[in-house]
Amino acid sequence: MVHTRGLRVPLVDLDGTALRTDRYELTMLQAALRSGTAERRAVFEVFARSLPAGRRYGVVAGTGRLLDAIEAFRFDAAELEFLTANGIVDEPTARWLETYRFTGSVRGYAEGECYFPDSPVLTVEGTFAEAVLLETLVLSVLNHDCAIASAASRMVRAAQDRPIIEMGSRRTHEEAAVAAARAAYIAGFTTTSNLQAGRRYGVPTAGTSAHAFTLLHDSERHAFEAQLASLGASTTLLVDTYDVERAVRTAVELAGTSLGAVRIDSGDLGTVATETRALLDSLGATGTRIVVTGDLDEYGIAALAATPVDGYGVGTSLVTGSGAPTASLVYKLVARSDGPEPDAPMRAVAKRSTGKPTRGGRKTAVRRIDGHGTARTEEICTGEPASGARDRVLQVPLVENGEIVGREPLRAARDRHARALDELPPTAHQLSRGEPAIPTEFTEGGPRP
Repeated sequence: MVHTRGLRVPLVDLDGTALRTDRYELTMLQAALRSGTAERRAVFEVFARSLPAGRRYGVVAGTGRLLDAIEAFRFDAAELEFLTANGIVDEPTARWLETYRFTGSVRGYAEGECYFPDSPVLTVEGTFAEAVLLETLVLSVLNHDCAIASAASRMVRAAQDRPIIEMGSRRTHEEAAVAAARAAYIAGFTTTSNLQAGRRYGVPTAGTSAHAFTLLHDSERHAFEAQLASLGASTTLLVDTYDVERAVRTAVELAGTSLGAVRIDSGDLGTVATETRALLDSLGATGTRIVVTGDLDEYGIAALAATPVDGYGVGTSLVTGSGAPTASLVYKLVARSDGPEPDAPMRAVAKRSTGKPTRGGRKTAVRRIDGHGTARTEEICTGEPASGARDRVLQVPLVENGEIVGREPLRAARDRHARALDELPPTAHQLSRGEPAIPTEFTEGGPRP
């Protein structure tokens, strides 16, 4: 054990998810247990008051990771010892936590779906005690993954069907890198450089060599020969270590006209790509692709749309949300019962805080679709909504009575995102600053239990 500001903490982090939370979740629990309000039924809602400045839509990602984390949310003996030894919770609260298991229900937008301001991205229902403990975990997963997927979606649209590799692992926390690769794949990235994302989530992986490999050898020619001998002519050769033109000529000389691709990582990418395409064609390597990397974001990708670039690699901008590293989602209590009895009436509750008000009541969301198959409004209803034949009710069951029911293959989320994007009006895909692609409207529906 080591001591940090009076707290005794283990030298090695634990694998569970229960302590990936804020202390005040547990102090609220302890106080609620003492006051007799802990067992009141509660409804928490996850939403964003607004999108990042200028963005037209957000993308739901992280749901699959969150379901795994909720299932693993348990307090073991070592964790409880840490909590009690450091005075974070008292013994009665520790005994309650010892048998903790989320037994409530979760509904939410399916992963890959688009969302807008005030969309009820996730609804968590259970006792106050068991639902409040999930707040920090829910927000840490969804705020990160939604931010990454939202940025990735814009990049994919800017690429206009050209493939993009995610390569941001060296620019973020090691676990965030794995989550980012997963979120980017949902949004349409083709591959990732991160092997853990490949192993854990099945995201296709890709990668060949860095400049260090070229510098290791006595000459660029020797480096290319070694890579071709190992990976074959279909590989991608990095051609900007010294002189691009000379490297391209050497690459084609060694690999022949069947060389898979060349990568350019520096300089004026548009100009260099145009010159490289002309050179490759003159050498007969008309099928050799050109991949560009180097501090690209959605704007840089869009600027290369008219150039002969065949693919992109994106790192830093992707894993930092391209200027919006959080989705700014919040987790707010919107309804609670008057007592602990299962049949106690529910009442809507809401904050009146200046600048941070909330709308009370359990909500349902419907995306209104016109006769052309285009989304027109995001309707948020505090009762049971009326929906037309083309409209889509957006929330789906994820957890029922504590059991995970919403798991699905990652490919399903990726396909869903493509469909959701196609449904949005054309303005959604503009990179210029603007309002959300569709407005959010609040209505009163029929009664709900």
